[in-house]
Amino acid sequence: MDAVIQLCPTVGIESACDALGVVRASFYRLRPLLGPPLTSVVSLLLPRPTPARALSTQERHTVRELLNCERFQDCAPAAIQATLLDEGQYLCSTRTMYRVLEQDGATRERRDQLTHPAYQKPELLAAAPKQLWSWDITKLRGPAKWTYFYLYVILDVFSRYVVGWMVALREGAGLASQLIQETFEKQVVPAGQLTLHADRGSSMRSKPVAFLLADLSITKTHSRPYTSNDNPYSESHFRTMKYRPEFPDRFGCVQDARSFCQTFFAWYNDEHRHSGIGMMTPAMVHYGLAPAVHENRQLVLDAAYAAHPDRFVGRPPVPLQLPKEVWINKPQNSDENPH
Repeated sequence: MDAVIQLCPTVGIESACDALGVVRASFYRLRPLLGPPLTSVVSLLLPRPTPARALSTQERHTVRELLNCERFQDCAPAAIQATLLDEGQYLCSTRTMYRVLEQDGATRERRDQLTHPAYQKPELLAAAPKQLWSWDITKLRGPAKWTYFYLYVILDVFSRYVVGWMVALREGAGLASQLIQETFEKQVVPAGQLTLHADRGSSMRSKPVAFLLADLSITKTHSRPYTSNDNPYSESHFRTMKYRPEFPDRFGCVQDARSFCQTFFAWYNDEHRHSGIGMMTPAMVHYGLAPAVHENRQLVLDAAYAAHPDRFVGRPPVPLQLPKEVWINKPQNSDENPH
């Protein structure tokens, strides 16, 4: 191995190993185990030796001057080589031209690059109804290809109650503003209490909606671009609707879509037991009926336990707990359990 190390700086690792009958894999495997004096010698082998076919110093200087001359200073190496070939001259390959430019730090992007601002992750908390609403717009397929109806939905994040919805023939800031204002007035929300969260659609970021929210003293927040998890409750609600067995592949007309939504939202608000709110209906939580329902469930379970305690292993049964708070992007350093 010592002989290989002494010969390597002269002829290279491959030639030294072949000449002395040493397997190169063994040399590379044992090289880290060599003592300090030998490792210092091996470190000299790390720089790649200059290939025999490489350009000489004078040739590289000629290429560098050609690349930086006034004629070719704004041209790409491929275009420069093609021009020289048309003139009957060949200096080097295109890749070699790039290597020469790279040594001078002349291969960076010279055009201004598009940079995006750093968007802050929304961290929103709701501890009661009418504190945090989420709204979004989804498409409902119409009777023919490329025809759609637009469903606007405003959802109370804490109770999962749909406080407002609308089916329209188009998506627009004016329609969104009208729905938000009517829903705000119908729900009798105190000024300064509500936060309205949405993604970054054109209607959500429009000036009419922004001015309306400012007039109503509603705090406006948006998801980060291309981050659907920043608006999870609206996305989950749309999935619940579109995975219902009665949800059609297409709607025959806008009245057909509105009729379906009337039936669906009545079921969703008043009958659907939601796993995120202790298997309560959104209406129970939104209108403060959940504690009484929870207490009644506990009485039923207590009676069942008293009648057959042997059927319950470990402890008496308890109903699912109601959430005390609901987050959009709960902070990582928070100690509370997510809901």
